[in-house]
Amino acid sequence: MKLIGSYTSPFVRKISVLLLEKGIAFEFVNDPPYEAGSRVAELNPLAKVPVVAEYLELLAVAPAFLPADRAAALRIRQIEALADGVTEAAATLFRESKRAPEKQDENWILRQRDKLSHGLDALEKLAQEKTLLNAERLTLADIATGCALGYLNFRRILPNWCVERPALVKLAERLFARQSFARTLPP
Repeated sequence: MKLIGSYTSPFVRKISVLLLEKGIAFEFVNDPPYEAGSRVAELNPLAKVPVVAEYLELLAVAPAFLPADRAAALRIRQIEALADGVTEAAATLFRESKRAPEKQDENWILRQRDKLSHGLDALEKLAQEKTLLNAERLTLADIATGCALGYLNFRRILPNWCVERPALVKLAERLFARQSFARTLPP
């Protein structure tokens, strides 16, 4: 199996973590979609790295990161989507910060920061409940959330994200201690 993307992509990291946790051998091809000469557009017309975690679950390789019950799996996927939304807002903020200051859109930046803050608040509440996120069994929701938090740390987006979010801090500590997360740290 080939995984094509960027070492710094939190979405690619999520799939790398899943592959490592499942023990599935893969070849990583570093091809950042935002760099000139990227061939990602040949594989996806949107020039994004398609990372579909559910495909890996369909392979039926243990451990499973989605429950067998379809309704329960849907709830985990909803939290994954929330974590991915937090990640996307953070990535948007990072890309906007790279533009010349006079070209940056302050309203857009504020909107993304609001998404980030509200999304993290919702994840914190879920992590405190310890039923669908931050529970004993590791799920796709945990992995997606861990990759989102790792990206915030890596890009130094919202450096104070951990203030008043102790359940997310505990989740991050637990996840970052896993070999799969340690091996996929961005350079």
